[in-house]
Amino acid sequence: MTYESIRYEVVADHIARLTLDRPRRKNAYDVKLAQECVDAIGRYASDDDLRVLVITGAEDAFCSGGDIRSEEDEHIAATRTLSHATVMREGFHALTMALHRLEKPTIAMVNGPAVAGGLTLALLCDLRIASDRARLGDTSGTAGLLPDEGGAWLFPRFLGLEQALRMTYFGEVYDADEALRLGLVGEVVPHDELERVTMERAEALARRAPLAIRMAKKMMVRGLTNTLEESLGDAQMAVMIVNDSKDVAEGVSAFIEKRPPRFEGR
Repeated sequence: MTYESIRYEVVADHIARLTLDRPRRKNAYDVKLAQECVDAIGRYASDDDLRVLVITGAEDAFCSGGDIRSEEDEHIAATRTLSHATVMREGFHALTMALHRLEKPTIAMVNGPAVAGGLTLALLCDLRIASDRARLGDTSGTAGLLPDEGGAWLFPRFLGLEQALRMTYFGEVYDADEALRLGLVGEVVPHDELERVTMERAEALARRAPLAIRMAKKMMVRGLTNTLEESLGDAQMAVMIVNDSKDVAEGVSAFIEKRPPRFEGR
């Protein structure tokens, strides 16, 4: 598929990158961008050779949220049943669920502003590495809009209810260090080192056992809403899949032979 609003490419062994590519709009999303992202995520999910997906934005922004000037989105809202709800369902909500359901690892390389829906996009990734120039927050309310891309669900889970409400009520945007303190990102690095550090993390993750990584992610995500007993039941089923794999045999052999393991995801 040829994309107009994103770039999707394999950038190293086992690593793909998805770049939002609307720099004149600070990589604001519209329905087309969201649908292209869903397609690219599907390609990543279905390719067993790919083990890590890095998501970032073109030039000096990660994602500035929804494009309130999108003529295409306004046409959909004006001509389709349920109006703006259709725009959300077929656009960013589809992207939200594609990332939420994804079993393989994702890293947000936050190279600049990630606000409103852009913050939601970053929080949907497993890991967030931010440039010291990054800014993160929720500006939706400054235009009388809502944290409707999934932010109302995600923000309290990362910040706690009061801080999430404070951010949205007052349109707060945090610098990278404050975002780190609040737990919105896991790591802050100098802007000029962002690409190098992110790729180092991605390459290290790509060397891990893919099957175990996927199952661990699935268990932890389900564990957020499961009881302990249900989580232990998941663990019992997961080990039946993982422990007899070729990767575990390779990992044990590598440990005994004191060499790096060569995992194949089988």
